[in-house]
Amino acid sequence: MGSPYESLVLDGLHPRLRAYFSTIPQGSFGRGSGVFDVVGTPRRWLWPVLWVLGRQGVVFPYWGSAPFTVTNRQTDAGLAATRTFHFPRGSRSMIDLMSLRGGVLHDELGARRRYGVQLEARVENTALRLRSVRMWMRLGGIRVPVPATVELTERWDDEVGRQHVSVSISAAVVGRVYEYAGYFDYEVIDS
Repeated sequence: MGSPYESLVLDGLHPRLRAYFSTIPQGSFGRGSGVFDVVGTPRRWLWPVLWVLGRQGVVFPYWGSAPFTVTNRQTDAGLAATRTFHFPRGSRSMIDLMSLRGGVLHDELGARRRYGVQLEARVENTALRLRSVRMWMRLGGIRVPVPATVELTERWDDEVGRQHVSVSISAAVVGRVYEYAGYFDYEVIDS
């Protein structure tokens, strides 16, 4: 299986992003490192919920900046990513699997893939923009809708010569409940 992005969004992407979103050759993996200028939420009253989600490899109770690494691997099921946040009190990993089903991007989050997002993709000013259409969590065999929106922008910054990513999660009544944004370098490496 190739990159889930290739048939949807590569036209018009910045050439450096095109390489990032292309299929990773068999026997290779993608590795990136950088710093998130901001990660988490300043709303400490949300931290108990984020603590539970953090134990499952989704999001973490934190507010500040943090170095991070990302490892991408092509699998039969899709593109598996592990983003490791290097917080002052220890490193924590966010795990997800991006796949293409029926021409639609699906992202499954967490070590047990209990959380899901269906995403719309578009290219705007050579950047990739993803926006959630639907979010859910699995409780037993039931999908429970989650009333939130995820937005992601992945762009290449020619001025600094680095890739920039920004992600925000917002809920209707509360507003922004989680975010991360920062620059990183990335390369595909032979195993």
